[in-house]
Amino acid sequence: MGLIDFVKNVGRKLDLNKAQQGAQAKPATQAAGQQQAAQTAERNREAALVNVINQMGFKVRDLAVDIEGDKALVRGAVDTQEEREKVVLLTGNTEGIAKVDDRLQVARPEAEAQYYDVKPGDTLSKIAKQFYGDANKYNQIFEANRPMLKDADEIYPGQKLRIPATTTAGVRT
Repeated sequence: MGLIDFVKNVGRKLDLNKAQQGAQAKPATQAAGQQQAAQTAERNREAALVNVINQMGFKVRDLAVDIEGDKALVRGAVDTQEEREKVVLLTGNTEGIAKVDDRLQVARPEAEAQYYDVKPGDTLSKIAKQFYGDANKYNQIFEANRPMLKDADEIYPGQKLRIPATTTAGVRT
């Protein structure tokens, strides 16, 4: 998929305390300068992001997340295109991440979904009407973005969503 842009200052906040559990964090006074402190912060963010991806139940073999500033590089292997897109969205819809360099390998490639950036005033029904011509198909978008979305009414401006092709009697269009 390559490089995907996101809105940097919106999204899920990482719980860096969970990422540090079991690891002995160095006090800031022991850090050998600002560069080392920045690298330590990035490693903590990487660990927290890997933890979130795993907690969401995604099965990514050899998962690696490397963060450099506001860019995240995601590597590993997944079974489906859908899972790939969801991992990328979860990564990019994290506060502080502006770009995701997707290097995930897919075992069973298929057509890619579209992405949509939520605007102020959007609802899943409004987005479904725009893409599918039917506001009642909002649940397709909701399901395509689970488990990141827990409630169909809880989307926010700047969030990026997956918009899958419509399905009719099991056939994707």
